[in-house]
Amino acid sequence: MGNASYIGRFAPSPSGPLHFGSLVAALASYLDARNHDGLWLLRIEDLDPPRESSMAPKEIMTQLHACGLEWDQEVTYQSARIDVYERYLENLAEQNVLYPCVCARKKIPSVYSGTCRDRTYSSTEKPYAIRFRINNPLVQFNDIFVGEASYDTTREIGDFIVKRKDELFAYQLAVIVDDCEQKVNHVIRGNDLLSSTPRQILIAAQLSLPVPRYGHLPLVVDRNGNKLSKQTHAAPIDTSSPLSTLRHALRVLGQDTQDHATNTKQLLSNASRKWKRSLVPNNNHVHGN
Repeated sequence: MGNASYIGRFAPSPSGPLHFGSLVAALASYLDARNHDGLWLLRIEDLDPPRESSMAPKEIMTQLHACGLEWDQEVTYQSARIDVYERYLENLAEQNVLYPCVCARKKIPSVYSGTCRDRTYSSTEKPYAIRFRINNPLVQFNDIFVGEASYDTTREIGDFIVKRKDELFAYQLAVIVDDCEQKVNHVIRGNDLLSSTPRQILIAAQLSLPVPRYGHLPLVVDRNGNKLSKQTHAAPIDTSSPLSTLRHALRVLGQDTQDHATNTKQLLSNASRKWKRSLVPNNNHVHGN
């Protein structure tokens, strides 16, 4: 199914089974891909073992199957691609845009002030993190759902980590490398990752990589206004009645749910055909209940 002119993806972290907020993001990325006769890939972003569940990848795939969300190609696991990230990190190091940082994470303000900018590797003992030095601070992009976005990254973000003190690769580097290597050209995800986008664009520009088209969806929150997540004890999605669950997700996305589908394949086919980006709520968050 699909062609390579549009390649989208769903890339969950395996911290647990999918909750409703995750399903909304998965469904939106799936429908946008299928509406454009595109490919929809599944990537498991398992780069942070302390926060992961060994059972989660299988649980996630079982949940997606139950909802009829079938992906194209083989599943990609970030944990199997460490050598790839190392190669790109070396490329950045050769361009002199990285430096070691020994700052304690808890003591760093929301915008990094550049305390370690003048450090050298030869004069710094491990453990240290590796930061990306921002030289071209202005980042602008046209988001599918948010519209024009502009960031002064020096003032709003600061130099950011691409490899952690514990030797684990940071999300920002791994995700843009994977998107490039998988030829992903459309990224539909929650707007909690909106501020990550300029970081990924900066890395892509430094490595001369293509930048995907981004679309950031409103976050799904509970009745108290908290983002649905493992930390807020969000319940796993109910796969015993997938049609009801999918219709609920479609309503949250502002889409037409008037159909007489009797199975997930039929419902998703109809929803893909009728999918309209313009109907997605233009809010920071939407209530999932």
